[in-house]
Amino acid sequence: MVSLRTEHGHTGPGDGTGGEDRTSRARKARSERPGGVGRTSVDGADAAFARPRPRPLRGVVAVAGLVLLAMAVNALVTNDAFRWDVVAKYVTADAVLAGLGTTLLLTAVAFSGGFVLGIALAVMRLSRNPILVTLSFGYTWLFRSVPMLVQLLFWYNISLLYPKLSLGIPFGPRFTEFSTERMISSLTAAVISLVLHEAGQLAEIVRAGILSVSRDQTEAAEALGLGGWRIFRRIVLPQAMPAILPPAGSQIIGLLKGTSIVSVIAVQDLLYATQLIYNRNYLVIPLLLVATLWYLLLTTLLSVVQHFVERRYATGDRG
Repeated sequence: MVSLRTEHGHTGPGDGTGGEDRTSRARKARSERPGGVGRTSVDGADAAFARPRPRPLRGVVAVAGLVLLAMAVNALVTNDAFRWDVVAKYVTADAVLAGLGTTLLLTAVAFSGGFVLGIALAVMRLSRNPILVTLSFGYTWLFRSVPMLVQLLFWYNISLLYPKLSLGIPFGPRFTEFSTERMISSLTAAVISLVLHEAGQLAEIVRAGILSVSRDQTEAAEALGLGGWRIFRRIVLPQAMPAILPPAGSQIIGLLKGTSIVSVIAVQDLLYATQLIYNRNYLVIPLLLVATLWYLLLTTLLSVVQHFVERRYATGDRG
């Protein structure tokens, strides 16, 4: 069929292309029209997508949580067995504050010594010397495998195994000797066991942080002629700190709470100080609450410090 052109220049029904163009223009006009079918369907789909779906279970859980919280607060306030007046009396007692100081001292010394020793162990583990690698692996394997209480009791009773320690030439003459029973007190045994235990834990944390730094950084520094210690101190360690700090912060918080275990060898820390008091007045629950409140306060402060230190070392958040 021959298509006929009208006087306005439109093609006749014989041209299939013209019919398809008119159909597509009509569909486009309906979709762009405010009240058109296409516009209405798009708006309806967008509205259905934007409208949040009802989640009744979430609301039920939230209400149940609030009810349980209210019940817990009510039990703390109304139960006379808590004896909050006794808690207020002993929370700043001299014996409690002295025990608090011992707890903070143990935490600071154990973490500082453990962190320095942990860095050395991590560097040994990553070295090319198989002897150093084996020694570092054996140390971390041993001190991460033995429970903290066992290590503490071992060092406290070290005099049963080695009554005397001596200084001298290996496999040769001895210059002087020390009695371990007098030299290693309960506080010394606590410090030694905590430092050695934390070193084994922190060595793996530091090693993971060092491995997070790209090898290209070290190779570029070596190409510039920098020494190994300077590369580690100025390039590798600062870049590893964002990966080290979060688990190290959690480790120091756990260490603060874990120092309470030294009470089993009569080190007068915070817990042992409260135990001495309630052994005299038999007010067990109020004195345990005193220790609990101090631990809550200290862990909260450490969490705040950890947050700001992480922000300081976070990538792209400096200055």
